[in-house]
Amino acid sequence: MDFKSELAGRYLRIIAIIALLLGLADASRLLGVSSGAVSPIAQLGPTGFAFLTVFCLARLFAAVGLWIRASWGAVLLVGATLIEFALYLGGVPGVEMGAFGFALRLLLVGGIAVLFFLSFRLRRAHD
Repeated sequence: MDFKSELAGRYLRIIAIIALLLGLADASRLLGVSSGAVSPIAQLGPTGFAFLTVFCLARLFAAVGLWIRASWGAVLLVGATLIEFALYLGGVPGVEMGAFGFALRLLLVGGIAVLFFLSFRLRRAHD
């Protein structure tokens, strides 16, 4: 992918900010910011806590990768989000997300897919 152009860089930074905010929201759930006196492990269950930890870290690292315009950031973001979708739609206990979270994750994957498609088209037109 060609992340060197200014337009692609701005687009990637917008996606990186959305991924960062989503990762920080997941981190706040892990820390129990909004759960009151209830432990996050008790609220989410051990499996849900583990899944949320992995996806939170993947999303935060992917946001950093996208910010520095590294291709591994896009791959990490798409991979982690698609696995999270598969677990959620498969009904795995412990993987929870609301409608807004689902829409944001769909927006992230769609945004990266658009960037992959445009990069592929530009590379093909160049050859």
